[in-house]
Amino acid sequence: MSFAGKRVLALESRRGAEIAELIRRHEGEPLVAPALREAPLEENQAAFEFAERLFAGGFDMVILLTGLGTRQLNRLLATRYGEGAFADGLRGVTLVARGPKPVAALREMGLKADVVAPEPNTWRELLQAVEGRPERRIAVQEYGRRNPALLAGLEASGAAVASVRVYQYALPEDTAPLREAVRRLAAGEIAVSLFTTAVQIEHLARVAAEEGLEQAALDGLRKTLVCSIGPTTTEALAEFEIRPALEPSHPKMGLLVKEAAERSG
Repeated sequence: MSFAGKRVLALESRRGAEIAELIRRHEGEPLVAPALREAPLEENQAAFEFAERLFAGGFDMVILLTGLGTRQLNRLLATRYGEGAFADGLRGVTLVARGPKPVAALREMGLKADVVAPEPNTWRELLQAVEGRPERRIAVQEYGRRNPALLAGLEASGAAVASVRVYQYALPEDTAPLREAVRRLAAGEIAVSLFTTAVQIEHLARVAAEEGLEQAALDGLRKTLVCSIGPTTTEALAEFEIRPALEPSHPKMGLLVKEAAERSG
C-alpha cells in the first residue's frame, strides 16, 4: 500500500529531510512544515545548582528524559566544571533513561543506564520502571516543556524531586512553511497528517490563531488521516479534540510513515 500521490503533512523539524524522503518512497507528496526548534534557556542557573548538588552527593537517582538534553547539559556543565565532570558525577547515582536516545547519550559519556523505560517510552512506563526502588532523592532532566504528571508521580512515591531544563521549545525562526500548512489545512488540501512530538499541535494551533484560521485549520486537520507517533503525542492532540486514526506498532518515524501509507491506501 502507498499514499498514492496524496499530500502528506509532516511537522518534523530536525529530521525533516528524512521524513520527506520516506513519504516520497511511499508515493506521497510531502509538505514538511517544521513546527518547533529547541532553543537554549537564557538563564542556566538552575542547571549549575543541580550540578553542585549532584557533585556533593545530593541525589540518589538521575532520570534523563532526552538524548538532546543530556548532551546539552553535559556541554553546559563542562564550561564551568571541565570536561568529564558531569559524567563523573553521574557515576555515583542510579541512572534512569526514558528510552534509547538518552541511553545513547550516556554511552557517549562512557556510562550505562541502570534502568530503561520500555516502549512506548512515555512517563507512564518510566514511573512503572522505577516503582518500588529505594532511591528517594531524584533529579529529572526535563525536555522542552515540563511534565507535571511525571513529577507528581515520583513525589507520590515519597521522593524529593528536583527538575532541571537546559532548553525550551520555540517556534522555528522561519515560520513560512508552517503558515502554508495552516492555509492548506484550512482549504482542505491535505490528506494525511503526521505528528512526531506533542508540542507540534500546540505550535500549529498557535500559528493558525495568528493567521486568523485556527478553527478552520483544526477542522481541516480533523478531516485528514491523523497519525501520532505515540501516546504522549496522542494526549496532546486530544487536548485539541483531535483523535488520531493511527499510532505505529513501535514509536519509530519510519514505521509511522510506512503504517500511515498502509492505512491511507
